[in-house]
Amino acid sequence: MAEKAKKEGPLKPLREPDEAAEEQSLRPQTTKEFIGQESVIEQLRVFVQAARERHEALDHVLLYGPPGLGKTTLAQIVAHEMGGRFRATSGPVIERKLDLSSLLQDLEAGDVLFIDEIHRLNRAVEEFLYPAMEDGQMEIQIGEGHFAKFIKIKLPPFTLVGATTRTGMVTAPLRSRFGITHRLSFYSVEEMRRIAARTARILNVTAEEGGIEEIARRSRGTPRICNRILRRVRDYAQVRSDGVITRDMADEALRLLQIDEQGLDEVDRAYLGLVINKFGGGPVGLNNVSVALSEEEDTIEDTIEPYLIQIGFIQRTPRGRVAAQSAYAHLGVPFTNRQAELF
Repeated sequence: MAEKAKKEGPLKPLREPDEAAEEQSLRPQTTKEFIGQESVIEQLRVFVQAARERHEALDHVLLYGPPGLGKTTLAQIVAHEMGGRFRATSGPVIERKLDLSSLLQDLEAGDVLFIDEIHRLNRAVEEFLYPAMEDGQMEIQIGEGHFAKFIKIKLPPFTLVGATTRTGMVTAPLRSRFGITHRLSFYSVEEMRRIAARTARILNVTAEEGGIEEIARRSRGTPRICNRILRRVRDYAQVRSDGVITRDMADEALRLLQIDEQGLDEVDRAYLGLVINKFGGGPVGLNNVSVALSEEEDTIEDTIEPYLIQIGFIQRTPRGRVAAQSAYAHLGVPFTNRQAELF
């Protein structure tokens, strides 16, 4: 057997998809290609055009909202339409002032520096960023103690685009230095349908209107989830059928993925079941939910809860999380008078 394998060579996979590269290819490159967030896009078009006509860098931009709604994509679009380079990092990665100074010194005029999870910058790094944003310069300390010297370095005009899922954790001094602030909202089903259709065209996937509709309806109003689901449904249709995504094929694939009619997956349903069955519908504190669900509090607040709150299944109250009557109905659990009193 070994001899035969040696002659034939190693087995090759049927295909080797690079989903990171594939995901990048799905990102819109201009504001004209971007679907949804119409108010944000219209304002950005005006601001970018005005900055280009004045031959200035665009003012600093803060984008906030749940994950997967297009914050990184919009930052890349800003860089593309301003004609600058796109430089990306994240708050937790920038641990020291030296890390940030290296990034800033590498910038050229018109570049866009994108900092994801900007609310996680440590205070010393954040304060080092203030003069760079406000005055276009940074102050470098050479030496220590009585022999310390401070040198001011002029920076080329650049645009900082900060992204966060928790705008409340962005400090007031940092927030005030952003001239443009936009909140990204969940997308409508019609917008998700257009996004799913566009993704199918780019991936060269044959999809009927009913299949696109089914995927769009269960994508939680989030393009990133929509693209991920469509790729998995594509795989299912390829293996179990002729590769065409019909409504029935999409429904079968989504049931295999345990994504229900509301777009909730097994983690979402486990969260709802926990609040309803173990904690009597609430109110229950986030820490208790985190421990019982074995999920980080950040994951619950940033990934699980936003959509559940959006569709009215969960409420955050001063006393804790409370499950709404619609959540009981979704899980098929009776809603009693006691729970009604919580509202």
